[in-house]
Amino acid sequence: MPQHPVTATPPTLTVGQLNREARRLLESHFDYLWVEGEISNFAAPSSGHWYFTLKDSAAQVRCAMFRNRNQHMRLTPANGMAIRLRCRVSLYEGRGEFQLIVEYLEHAGAGALQAAFERLRDKLLAEGLFEAARKRPLPAQVRQLGVITSPTGAAIHDVLTVLRRRCPAMAIMLLPVPVQGETAAAEIRSAIERANRWQAEGLVELDALLVTRGGGSLEDLWAFNEEIVARAIVASALPVVSAVGHEIDVSIADLVADQRGATPSAAAELLSPDQREWTAQLARLESTLAGRMQVKLRQANRELQHLRERLRHPGHLLREQSQRLDDLEQRLRRAQRALLRDQRGRLLLLASRLQARSPATRVRSLQEQLAQLEQRMQRGMRGTLQDAGTRLSHLSQLLDSVSPLATLNRGYSILTDGDGRVIRDAEEVAPGDLLDARLATGRLRLEVK
Repeated sequence: MPQHPVTATPPTLTVGQLNREARRLLESHFDYLWVEGEISNFAAPSSGHWYFTLKDSAAQVRCAMFRNRNQHMRLTPANGMAIRLRCRVSLYEGRGEFQLIVEYLEHAGAGALQAAFERLRDKLLAEGLFEAARKRPLPAQVRQLGVITSPTGAAIHDVLTVLRRRCPAMAIMLLPVPVQGETAAAEIRSAIERANRWQAEGLVELDALLVTRGGGSLEDLWAFNEEIVARAIVASALPVVSAVGHEIDVSIADLVADQRGATPSAAAELLSPDQREWTAQLARLESTLAGRMQVKLRQANRELQHLRERLRHPGHLLREQSQRLDDLEQRLRRAQRALLRDQRGRLLLLASRLQARSPATRVRSLQEQLAQLEQRMQRGMRGTLQDAGTRLSHLSQLLDSVSPLATLNRGYSILTDGDGRVIRDAEEVAPGDLLDARLATGRLRLEVK
């Protein structure tokens, strides 16, 4: 009998395993895709996730956009809306249902607008219009501001609210324009040119321009991505601040403007000083100035006092000069006396020499005898005086032993009243009396307490 080949039996899968394998196959085969269609059956349960069907004239597919992705979207889907979405292909295993997991969505046609935005951005970038060196600095203080925006939009309300709070003295000139629609870009350009023309003609005195509007979709903001608006901002002689949409929105106008405000309110804060900060700064400066003035005044007073101490009355100088003149006169007299003594000594020397040469020998002999006699007399007188001195010294010692002065030398004193009477008893004086105390050396004036 012929033998049939034995074939392997394929494995048996559960429905869950099959759906899981199919999901893995789909997710591994497809990368992120852009898909365009119309929304139907839109649902937004309490979980925060979005579920809807994307369809065109030929087919439809289920879509899911989870909360962690849709909570940052400014666009809220609605039935009948034509959208373009970025997604990955997957399969919902629980129902075996083919679906798209949406990462991002936008209005249909936004892709073309984004491409146009990028082309213009690259063009202006190549021309250097985004360079910081080209842009003009804002004035240190904006007194008058031109605002180019819709007169009925939220942006002008936000700007005025901030300026009233921060700097109510700033003058605002509104140049009303539509901020979306087919004519918006041309009218924004015209408003910028008109403000510059009025400034050049002296009709207005603006310090800066603010071009602004509130948030919206890419289509809503498109007027601020037009090249004519960008060229008008670049050509403006007045500094231009652009604040278009929300903080995450960046328009061509923002890129070419001299400054960008993340929001209309942020731009108003950028252009206006906070009057409370000015008041606080003024108070700080006033306090600093007062402190420095006090320091300067103290320094000036010290210098004035120093100069007063150094300044001497002319009478003092005259007295000093007079005293110096007296001193010089005394020195002159001493010098004259010394000179006279020298001359007298020389005269005596000359006289002695003359006398020594005199022929009167007898006179010299007598003079020698006289000198000898004088010497003898002097020796006798010295002996007599020495004896008398010894005796006088002995008598003085005896006298000192009984003298009150010796008592004073031992630390005692003699008290006398104003009339010179010696005080021997404390009863002889009363409190307040003035006494003289004679000591061994000097006197003291005492008051009885």
